Amino acid sequence: MSEDACRADVWLWRARFFKTRSLAAKFLDEGKVRLTRGGSETRIDKCARPLKVGDRLVFALGGRLIAVEVAALGERRGPAEEARTLYAPMDAGQAAP
Repeated sequence: MSEDACRADVWLWRARFFKTRSLAAKFLDEGKVRLTRGGSETRIDKCARPLKVGDRLVFALGGRLIAVEVAALGERRGPAEEARTLYAPMDAGQAAP
């Protein structure tokens, strides 16, 4: 994969939305994440789908609706403070193109 993209399961794990990469992969394989890129919205149905900076993700986790924009891809799973730099929270109104 190129340096300007990252596997969706790896990114969700690095951003600390999931404790393990396999939990993130299972969540993605079930089609529970919506991706908006370039004005078009799709469901991510494979954990290997690439994410790029600027992509918008919407998913429900732990009874909350999470809407974030990918701000960085990261190089490792670091502490929570570092993980928060990988995304920018969006308002629910911003999630729709």
